Amino acid sequence: MNDKKLVIIPTYNEKENISAIIEKVFSFEKYFEILVIDDGSPDGTATIVKNLQNKYSGRLHLIERSGKQGLGTAYITGFKYATEHKYDYIFEMDADFSHNPEDLSALYEACCNGADIAIGSRYISGVNVVNWPIGRVIMSYYASAYVRMITGMKIRDTTAGFKCYTRKTLETIDFDNIRMKGYGFQIEMKYTAWKLGFKIVEVPIIFVDRKLGSSKMNTSIFGEAVWGVFKLKFRKIKPVKS
Repeated sequence: MNDKKLVIIPTYNEKENISAIIEKVFSFEKYFEILVIDDGSPDGTATIVKNLQNKYSGRLHLIERSGKQGLGTAYITGFKYATEHKYDYIFEMDADFSHNPEDLSALYEACCNGADIAIGSRYISGVNVVNWPIGRVIMSYYASAYVRMITGMKIRDTTAGFKCYTRKTLETIDFDNIRMKGYGFQIEMKYTAWKLGFKIVEVPIIFVDRKLGSSKMNTSIFGEAVWGVFKLKFRKIKPVKS
């Protein structure tokens, strides 16, 4: 197929992982391009990407931003790039191998078969999380249950950050109306797409906690997601004006 596929990877201090994740994605038979969005990593992550651009000219793209501006704004920057450059399928993926690049193919196939959004789901077939402390597993699992209760969505993994979107989906969502910047962004994007009538499919994955580098999760990020869901319930969701 001649469709264009872009994997968006936000980074902040991912020098231990970034080369390996790029090489892995580019090792597949399916042709993916990668867009790294780096928020001024002081560890030199962007420099590593620039060096790899010499090897992967035309396939590896980089946007550098000044300082940490939030996961949500990074992805929105990537989504705008993807729609402007007419990519057909746009993926979200972490740099730390907690999302297995091998699963990109399953997400892609789900969208090819009619899904508007394919979610790499930790909870659609039990609890498939490896190496997380039990407290974090419980927090994540019941956070999704809470979101389902408040919003009415049937999605099992509402905070999942491993996804594939069709271009039409992203072109319809009004990014100026997306408010949450941390992990609540993942909930807000799913809720927005759901309210706009898009088909969301969950694909089972196994989530493995990072081995290298440090997690960006903190209590303020979690708190934003919890309180932001209340506000979502009462917000009017409209498609972007053409």
